[in-house]
Amino acid sequence: MIVLFWISAAIVAYVYLGYPCLIALWARAVDRRPRREPFADDRWPAISIVIAARNEAARLGGRIHNLLAQEYPGAREIIVVSDGSSDTTAAVLAPFGDAVRLLQLPPGGKPAALNAGVAASRGEILVFADARQRFAPGALMALVSNLSDPGVGGATGELVLDCEQGDASDSAVGEGIGLYWTYEKWLRRMESRVWSTLGATGAIYALRRSCWSPLPATTLLDDVLAPMRAVLNGSRIVFEEAAIAYDRASTDAAAESRRKTRTLAGNYQILFQEPRLLLPFANPVWVQYVSHKLGRLIVPWALIGLFVGSIALAATHPFVALVMALQGIFYGLALAGAIFHARERFARVAFTFVMMNISAVAGLAALRRGREVWR
Repeated sequence: MIVLFWISAAIVAYVYLGYPCLIALWARAVDRRPRREPFADDRWPAISIVIAARNEAARLGGRIHNLLAQEYPGAREIIVVSDGSSDTTAAVLAPFGDAVRLLQLPPGGKPAALNAGVAASRGEILVFADARQRFAPGALMALVSNLSDPGVGGATGELVLDCEQGDASDSAVGEGIGLYWTYEKWLRRMESRVWSTLGATGAIYALRRSCWSPLPATTLLDDVLAPMRAVLNGSRIVFEEAAIAYDRASTDAAAESRRKTRTLAGNYQILFQEPRLLLPFANPVWVQYVSHKLGRLIVPWALIGLFVGSIALAATHPFVALVMALQGIFYGLALAGAIFHARERFARVAFTFVMMNISAVAGLAALRRGREVWR
């Protein structure tokens, strides 16, 4: 049991403390930010903005206005792929005329819709966006400017949630999500400076057409699989904090848990889709991938091991007894956040942390059962 306790403690400590310290020092030592230079003859590449949407008529009008208001010196096209929509999507887009191309498909899922949108597009640079979010002014230019560096295959923008700006409703999960997302974006920024991020934010990212390959129909995380394929082929995906998209965080713990279950199921799935990610000689960001992505999948099991080991050894080791007590306090706060919607920040953060780790276990279970968690 002592071995179980220490191995479990070491895994949790490394993923949430050791790796952030390592990547911060690494990023400071190398700081490989993109070498941005003006495009040849100041000719910005043609871009194709692809949006996959199902029954998003209520949002699409405002979304298209937002994209058309973006300043961009080069040619652009906007392609909306309707994935079996049964609402008024076509009627909402009709007033935009030739500014928007609508592809209407039978229901097939987001990966199929993105594949169709890319196949129909003409731009040298693919920009992926969702119907729900809005881009800040200058986001497109900031995003694409990174691709003036020939070593950069894509760039992901920064998704800013309302709860990061103090605008979230008073919910147990909102504040925890905001703090977690702030931490996650800091990791991405550091990883980008070392070499490459480990995916992109689906709401705002750009990819060279030459880096794209069609997605399998059952793909859960298109915004991880597509960028990581580019990384495996030698390109970088960089983080651009000046390319901002705005969104609202979920205030419903059950809905957020479902979203995280899908995300973490996708992280398991991608190991089968791209097993090269596990090979240090094939994956140029192997250390980051194992520490960040795989680490998050292993931590729930390490937490169980730590808890079991603590119970078994608490009576014989004072330090283990202290760790056991701290776990009891932490999980008690999480329970208070779940049941009583406690207002204390620690309770909300504890609840969100526990919920996310439960979702990781649920994601594996759902993937093994073949449930359609991507719907």
